[in-house]
Amino acid sequence: MLRSRVNRVGIVVRLRSGKQHSSVTRDGKQHLSVTRDRIGSSAALGIVAALTVWLQPAAAEAAGRGLPPGPAPFGVPIEFVGFTLMLVGIAVFHRRSFEVAVGGFAALLMYKMSLSGLDAAAHVGGEWRLALNLLGLLLGFAILAKHFEESRFPEWLPRWLPDGWTGGFALLVLVAVLSTFLDNIAGAVIGGVIAKKVYREKVGVGFLAAIVAASNAGGAGSVLGDTTTTMMWVAGVPALEVAKAFIGAAVAVTVSGIVAGRAQHRLQPIQKDPRPGLVVDRVRLLIVALMIAGVVAANVLIAFPAAGLWVAILAGGLLRPIPWRELTGALKGGLFLVALVLAASLMPVERLPPPSWPSTFGLGFVSAVFDNIPLTALALFQGGYDWDFVAYAVGYGGSMIWFGSSAGVAISNAFPDAKDTRRWLVEGWHVPVAYVLGFFAMLALVGWSPEVP
Repeated sequence: MLRSRVNRVGIVVRLRSGKQHSSVTRDGKQHLSVTRDRIGSSAALGIVAALTVWLQPAAAEAAGRGLPPGPAPFGVPIEFVGFTLMLVGIAVFHRRSFEVAVGGFAALLMYKMSLSGLDAAAHVGGEWRLALNLLGLLLGFAILAKHFEESRFPEWLPRWLPDGWTGGFALLVLVAVLSTFLDNIAGAVIGGVIAKKVYREKVGVGFLAAIVAASNAGGAGSVLGDTTTTMMWVAGVPALEVAKAFIGAAVAVTVSGIVAGRAQHRLQPIQKDPRPGLVVDRVRLLIVALMIAGVVAANVLIAFPAAGLWVAILAGGLLRPIPWRELTGALKGGLFLVALVLAASLMPVERLPPPSWPSTFGLGFVSAVFDNIPLTALALFQGGYDWDFVAYAVGYGGSMIWFGSSAGVAISNAFPDAKDTRRWLVEGWHVPVAYVLGFFAMLALVGWSPEVP
């Protein structure tokens, strides 16, 4: 039975979703119209509202166990109300999202301490490994991106990409393929660096959303490409069972890639000709390869990929100077992520709604604002799911909002415009549409076949 296997491997709920801070848009770019802003705000509120409604029965049940529950108006614990307000604040006040996240976490922590008797030191201390790993990965991948950019290889890449909008589509497919065996953060970072070069730094937010979606899609069907699928594999779910998620991922990447590739081509066509005298720095490419290998090895051997990443960074420093300046911009984003993840860990969710394809479909929208790691762990403990659908839902669903996945956080470090939630929702409208089409394509082709709990 899967649940007993989960207990044996000792899977625990850990949070790793990508959340980041916000910034101003680039000089010379106009903001979206008031109408589009309202559409984006409404979409953000709709997703958050869906989260609250979808988890209401589970939250009400969880509130009756463990620590003494606080007030629960309409059956929804106050913790969810506070978390929802924090997410709305991040979406609306995107230039102050760091302050909103830190303030929201502090408010939730004080509430749990005063009304529920939470031991704050023990709770936060129990998350130290997760927080350190998250921070290490985000900071380390900022250095990886700089090494890859300064290798000048991205400037050569257009020679092998097709002309027209199909070049952008091919780039998104490349990102998805890379993410099948790399961490999805690495896939997104590499895709972002390439896009920045081939589009002469004029990359639309919709295309950035497509890069994140492609990286998450690639990891959805691979037990090596995403933490959630690795958890399923360790818990006893066969790798071939998870691989069926590639059906939905392929549909989603195709739909989102065509729309995003065409839109990006209208904004800025691919520049095919590298500058004269361009020489690729192969040593920096070697360093990038060492960093990726370090992440994979440390993840397999000690379940702490950040350690392998930083060993490779320091070793690479013997060959080329380490670009420490990149940490300045990434540090605040990493701290933002830790605050938001710790806030999510305070939510009283101990059980998901009964397994079914509609509830699994809802997991994708929940993953846009709530970390997919605890959702996956809860599903594993509960049992009774069709795991290829869970892999697709929690993997691809986080792409709908920039702070819904770690890949989105990594991209937003290099492209501040992506941190505007309204723009992400409006210009990246194709991502949720692709999610829906991919999910129902899986339903039609392979059908819902849950395990017997």
